[in-house]
Amino acid sequence: MQHLKATSKNPDKSKVTMAQAFKTIIWPRRNLVFIGLGLIVIKSVSGLILPWQSKVLLDEVIPNKDYSQLYILIAIVLAAILVQAVSSFLLTRILSVQAQYLISELRAQVQKKVLSLPISFFDNTKSGALVSRIMNDVEGVRNLIGTGLVQLVGGSFTAIVSLVILIKINPWMTLFVFVPLSIFGYIALRAFKYIRPIFRTRGKINAEVTGRLTETLAGVRVVKAFNAEQQEQVVFEKGVDKLYQNVKKSLTATAFMTSASTFLIGVATTGIMGIGGYYMIKGEMTTGDFLFFTLILGFMIAPIVQMSNIGSQLTEALAGLDRTEELMNMTAEEDNQQRTIALKELEGSIEFSDVSFSYEAGKEVLHNINFTAPAGTVTALVGSSGSGKSTIAGLSASFLTPKSGKVTIDNQDLSKVKLSTYRQYLGVVLQDEFLFEGTIRENILFPRPNATETELQNAVKAAYVNEFTERFDDGLDTLIGERGVKLSGGQRQRLAIARAILANPKIIILDEATSSLDTESEALIQKSLSELIKNRTTIVIAHRLSTIKKADQILVIEAGNIVERGNHEQLIALQGRYHDLYTYQAKI
Repeated sequence: MQHLKATSKNPDKSKVTMAQAFKTIIWPRRNLVFIGLGLIVIKSVSGLILPWQSKVLLDEVIPNKDYSQLYILIAIVLAAILVQAVSSFLLTRILSVQAQYLISELRAQVQKKVLSLPISFFDNTKSGALVSRIMNDVEGVRNLIGTGLVQLVGGSFTAIVSLVILIKINPWMTLFVFVPLSIFGYIALRAFKYIRPIFRTRGKINAEVTGRLTETLAGVRVVKAFNAEQQEQVVFEKGVDKLYQNVKKSLTATAFMTSASTFLIGVATTGIMGIGGYYMIKGEMTTGDFLFFTLILGFMIAPIVQMSNIGSQLTEALAGLDRTEELMNMTAEEDNQQRTIALKELEGSIEFSDVSFSYEAGKEVLHNINFTAPAGTVTALVGSSGSGKSTIAGLSASFLTPKSGKVTIDNQDLSKVKLSTYRQYLGVVLQDEFLFEGTIRENILFPRPNATETELQNAVKAAYVNEFTERFDDGLDTLIGERGVKLSGGQRQRLAIARAILANPKIIILDEATSSLDTESEALIQKSLSELIKNRTTIVIAHRLSTIKKADQILVIEAGNIVERGNHEQLIALQGRYHDLYTYQAKI
């Protein structure tokens, strides 16, 4: 489905207009909307039968004591009530269901868009806030395609028809009513302009509060370990109070509209009593006419008052669409027009040529990095924390793009390669490997859900996952909890390596792949890693230098520069930084 176009180039100030919402959301579903409008016309017309027949009852049936006409009148009113009930049911059933379908469709679109955004976006955005934006911001759309908008149009129709009838009954009484209603309409329009930014800010605050709460629950072990429950409670209370203050503003505006409507409608009603009484005393208006006028007046006023509520709902919907549109207008990784090269086959040779990178302007973390990782070789990155090793790995994995210089894959500039065609050949095992809630089997099958049982078992054995799953009652179908909380660090790491083995990549990035392992587990993993990296281009980050002795080349990174390079024997003989690191660890 085509998404909305923001009216401003500044995403923070983008505003979705009703015309844009109509074009992209309502018009494509015009058939259902027209059915809804037809139903609400039928409902409105059938609703006018009761006041009309009330006039007939007072002015004709009772004075003439006409029992047969009374029975016909009752039958007509009952039929009108039945039509009104059926049309009301169909209206809600058809449009509400369609509205919920639209919400699910929009959520899927927003989630798809979010997943297409670059890693840098996620580095600066809380996951909980994104969850809130995907799930909550589109909720208000139900008022665009659901009963809200149709009731707005239908209510306008009812009000206009009622106005015509009122003018026919008594134009002077109608004019008296029209003045306070016009004032109310003006107040309501001003209020909607005031409320929309409040709803927009509410979505942002709600996302922040949800984001923090998600983080707190995910890190509950850290919270409890540092006895920080009170601290987190204070942070959350501040967030919900900020949300409360925002809601209070909108409620104040809504309450003002409601009070204004009550007062103005009260003035109109009082005036009608006085003017109507005057005309009835003079004999220029019958009791039936007065009752008919009063009931029809209710039919005109009710939609107008209802429209103020619907207007608030539509304002909230447009505010949610504003925030949704901010996400939809962001540039996806694959939308980069420079990425035109599609890799059909891959050998796996990676080369860095004068690569510099900075996360923030003026703060370079890599300076003119040059090295080649030939296809099928192992390149190890060592150095102190913060030296730039993970940044080099991120550039190799295409998670980051150089600020200057270039990274090439098989002599193709990686910044111009379509990412999906590159990442299908990529496997990554991170230091803090992420596992999904579910079973061990589901996590290993993640990169290739349709892999055969034989391929799965081969990966399980190669990573020595079977060494611990055989002790579980449910084996590979054991539930591991959120982020694999029910497994040890070494077990999680082996599961992650099994996942990478099953993916069968040409290029592998190992970021501290053995950092969480005890000595026994490390020995098992070293065997599985030997199988994993065979004939594959591998970039390894390791603090345990004993794990990279067999690397084809070792790059020593310090302060964003390569200060030494060579294999293990060459660097030991050089007696430089690598020699110091290695001998220090050997003593430990």
